[in-house]
Amino acid sequence: MIDGIGIDVVDIERFKASLDRTPGLREKLFTQAESVKPIASLAARFAAKEALAKALNAGKGLAWHEAEVINLESGKPAFLFRGEIADLVDGADVHLSLSHDAGIASAMVIVERR
Repeated sequence: MIDGIGIDVVDIERFKASLDRTPGLREKLFTQAESVKPIASLAARFAAKEALAKALNAGKGLAWHEAEVINLESGKPAFLFRGEIADLVDGADVHLSLSHDAGIASAMVIVERR
């Protein structure tokens, strides 16, 4: 049963400008492993975390570092959950799709409970 769906879209250049003008923002939003990615990948990962918050109906938001976007061996993106988010999604399948093209990064998240 689908428990939640979230989608988010990010303008890559606008996101880059935000990171450039706000010291510490990159470290606040991303884990160390995520933070070394190219800007288009960072924008897609930010969109993924926003889409996750929407899918989980997290009104007050989520702790950014508790949902790390990783790539499986196949290249498929997935979340690595820690802390309260791990407890929140326990027992659920969380599906993630990322894309970036033409200056836009997007993500879609589906939370499925068995």
